[in-house]
Amino acid sequence: MITNRETNTSISEIADGIYRISTPVPPNPALPAGFTFNQFLIDDDEPLLFHTGLRKMFGLVREAVEAVMPIAKLRYVGLSHFEADECGSLNEMLAAAEHAAPVCSMIEKMVSVDDVADREARGLADGERLKLGRHTVRWIDAPQLPHGWGCGYLFEESTATLFCGDLFTQPGHVHAPVTEGDILEPSEAMRAQMEYFAHSPQTGALLRRLADTSPRTLACMHGASWRGDGARLLGALAERLGAR
Repeated sequence: MITNRETNTSISEIADGIYRISTPVPPNPALPAGFTFNQFLIDDDEPLLFHTGLRKMFGLVREAVEAVMPIAKLRYVGLSHFEADECGSLNEMLAAAEHAAPVCSMIEKMVSVDDVADREARGLADGERLKLGRHTVRWIDAPQLPHGWGCGYLFEESTATLFCGDLFTQPGHVHAPVTEGDILEPSEAMRAQMEYFAHSPQTGALLRRLADTSPRTLACMHGASWRGDGARLLGALAERLGAR
């Protein structure tokens, strides 16, 4: 569903009760193929938004959320790591949803979020679960994968959806909401053009840990989400990174 005709911001259900919000950025000198910024809404008793988008995108994301539910109902605003496209409009979201709290790793809570956010963060320990209603998300610490000391991901257990942030970043501004096609080659082409991996000694072990969740849907922050054998795809990424 298109929620803003001027920007073509849209919202689409990619798994049961999980929605992808996407704003395309047209081709430009820095990104000749264009780009997308995606956020993910889990609609439940205690709804969670993963990524806020850039501060200047707040109105667009708010419109999209409200196509599904009142934004005031949000209970959690999550981020993988501290970066503008992850949490640029965090305080605007907290102002619009007075009962919402930021959700992030314990490291990110300590070093960034509690200082910047207008409300104290709910820091999640590695492996900690957060019950939203019929959905339950589990936090997985992933420092420096692909970058950021406090980086980590949420895994939603009932739908086997991994909110994988900047992993599998795909160029282009036109994407289906979810695909079963190849996203590894486009993301590797993007990495060749603009390297964004820290290449930590722990990269292989962390990718294996993510693969062990056996995700069926990968909710990517940039590009299409993906449906299929997520463990196999994460293993293929590890091979391409030389991180087995």
